[in-house]
Amino acid sequence: MTKALSGTTIIMSGGSRGIGLAIAVRAAREGANIALIAKTDQPDPRLAGTIHTAAAAIEDAGGQALPIVGDIRDDETIASAVEKTVAQFGGIDVVVNNASVLNLSPSADLDPKRYDLMQDVNVRGTFMLTRAAIPHLLASPDPKVLTLSPPINLDPRWLAGHPAYTMAKYGMTLAALGFAHELGRKGVSSTCLWPATLVATDAIGNLPGGDQMVKVSRRPEIVADAAFEVLTTAGQSLNGQTVIDEDLLRSRGVTDFAPYSMTGKDEGLAPDLFIG
Repeated sequence: MTKALSGTTIIMSGGSRGIGLAIAVRAAREGANIALIAKTDQPDPRLAGTIHTAAAAIEDAGGQALPIVGDIRDDETIASAVEKTVAQFGGIDVVVNNASVLNLSPSADLDPKRYDLMQDVNVRGTFMLTRAAIPHLLASPDPKVLTLSPPINLDPRWLAGHPAYTMAKYGMTLAALGFAHELGRKGVSSTCLWPATLVATDAIGNLPGGDQMVKVSRRPEIVADAAFEVLTTAGQSLNGQTVIDEDLLRSRGVTDFAPYSMTGKDEGLAPDLFIG
């Protein structure tokens, strides 16, 4: 049988670990070619895995991997990554904007360099990677842009708690919605995806109190399964939508979410930021 993503080429920002890697491995199981742009070339004691271990996991899962060491903030890196991806796989069908920086500092405590880092990786990286891939997306029979960013929720608690991070994540969503309206009429479907609960990643685990937060989180595989549903939904039906992983999976017939939980029980989970 032909696999669902056989012949599909994905270019992804980040992906060495966490949600990005889970999405890449899930797509690889269905035959996708995956180019990863990530910075982690050598092991880091604070972080699990490198771009090279991610590439190995993709190939072990049945896909083809193209690891590209580089910084998504760098325009030359992006241009070169797109060029290499097209040269190796013949085109680009999907852009996954996964790279993101998390910093929940209040405004007075946030170093300007950290502010710039969040804006440059989250917002600018999302925009520029997608922009660079547009000519190739337009040549694909069913092109997708998938951005890991939240619904825009103007509840004051998200603005009051960590304005800079909220701005950076909402900026990703606005970029994705912009692509949906600008490119949707040309056949490109742009969708945002966000988890209903906290997800056990290094970004969460390395925060103060991270060990406890991980215990009330789900595994990255729930986001990966939802991403697979987005990428295999033909046409424009999800264009311009911000999808919550659990809601989408329920709509596709999933009823048992306990296996996704870190504890094996679908109870006592913490909702993710910007939810509710």
